[in-house]
Amino acid sequence: MSSPSDIKKGAVIRDNGELWVVTEFQHVNPGKGAAFVRCRVKNPKSGKTLERTYKVSESVELVEMEYRNMQYLYHDATGYAFMDSGSYEQVSMSDEDVGDQGKYLREGMEVTLTTYEGQPIALQLPRKMTFKVAETAPAVKGDTASGNVTKEAKTENGFIVNVPIFINQGDEIIVNTDTGEYVERAK
Repeated sequence: MSSPSDIKKGAVIRDNGELWVVTEFQHVNPGKGAAFVRCRVKNPKSGKTLERTYKVSESVELVEMEYRNMQYLYHDATGYAFMDSGSYEQVSMSDEDVGDQGKYLREGMEVTLTTYEGQPIALQLPRKMTFKVAETAPAVKGDTASGNVTKEAKTENGFIVNVPIFINQGDEIIVNTDTGEYVERAK
């Protein structure tokens, strides 16, 4: 048994005999009262998503998982295909299992798959990734008068991210894959 303080994104919890993958979590330490962990968990078999709250004083069962470095190959109607670079074994994950993380995937990139009994149940991406801006509106003179101004930019993968107005088409930006937010311009 583990403490809820050990919960992180991608961790797998056994609750009432079922496995739940942590998709989001937040450690909360209120000024008055005991600390707790609020998390969103997803059942990999049924696809059901729940909000769970664990007090730090209680214990949770974190399941030991196998983590495999895999190469992303392609996406088709059946889902996302990954290959183990050592054994050339291929596995696939459904669109529901990959979720919003699919928009960050590029062919050939290395990712970590969380597997349980040989079946992939979660995908872990690098926290920060670099993308090229495919299209964005040019900055207009006078826009900076109001302070922190952003505009939408479409990346090479096709997803939209809000960026500062000094970012131009063709620039490379770093995006936080946990939040989907702009971090900084790539050097």
